[in-house]
Amino acid sequence: MMILRTSAPSPFGRKVRLAAAIAGLSEKIRVVTTDANDPDSGLFDHNPLGKIPVLTLPGGATYFDSRVIVEYFDHLAGGDALIPAESKARFHALTLAALADGVLDASVLQVYEKRRREPAKQDEKWLAWQADKAARGLAAFAGAPPSGKRDVAHIGLACVLGYLDLRFEGRWRSAYPQLAAWLADFTADVPAFAATRPQ
Repeated sequence: MMILRTSAPSPFGRKVRLAAAIAGLSEKIRVVTTDANDPDSGLFDHNPLGKIPVLTLPGGATYFDSRVIVEYFDHLAGGDALIPAESKARFHALTLAALADGVLDASVLQVYEKRRREPAKQDEKWLAWQADKAARGLAAFAGAPPSGKRDVAHIGLACVLGYLDLRFEGRWRSAYPQLAAWLADFTADVPAFAATRPQ
């Protein structure tokens, strides 16, 4: 069994779990809940950066971050399972996946700023800058959401929207109804999305 160290609220960990499900690899993975904020979790032994998710193979090799793990799952599944093989489609999907990661990064940074700094020390200009990045990314997705076979771009966008539901009370839904409809379709197509929803 491969071991996936992650936590339920992590959108990047969720991305890996969805990728495993779509690639038909879920039964080959044991998920180990790991607190990245706990210095005694042993996470540093697997990723010196102390970040999740981390995938450990039976022989002891470890892979991180989520982009690398998703690519590894695509390789295990024979290719063209998560990342298109044809070059134009491949780089389009990878670019959209990078956009999704960027929206997630900007969103996570907003959460950390508010969670880790006292209100008087929070940088409102910096928060607005991150929020604007996320808004531009969502607008780009709303104009042209991923279509066709479910791949790394679909997974990335679904995890973005799921994280915004979790940490930002789903406020995106009124501004981007087309993305709400897209997510409803994705949820119906990919049961693992509901199964990995953090409580």
